[in-house]
Amino acid sequence: MKSIVLPLFMILMLSLSCTTQASEQNGRQISKQQAISAAQQASPGRVLDIKRHHNTYRVKMLNDNGEVRIIVIDASSGQLLRTR
Repeated sequence: MKSIVLPLFMILMLSLSCTTQASEQNGRQISKQQAISAAQQASPGRVLDIKRHHNTYRVKMLNDNGEVRIIVIDASSGQLLRTR
């Protein structure tokens, strides 16, 4: 019984790993530059920083009034999610 459990577990883990990699490759993601472009359309200004968090980009912008804004862009669609 023990001799069957380990190989089955290894096969299961390998198949899950392959499935995850395939879904990441098939799920198109926008680039940092595309996220910056989307953020600048939502709130014109100078980019201070950009960070990737899970399935979003957080773009820190400085607008013409001297206000710092955080623009959150969906990494899959490029859609504006929120502005702070």
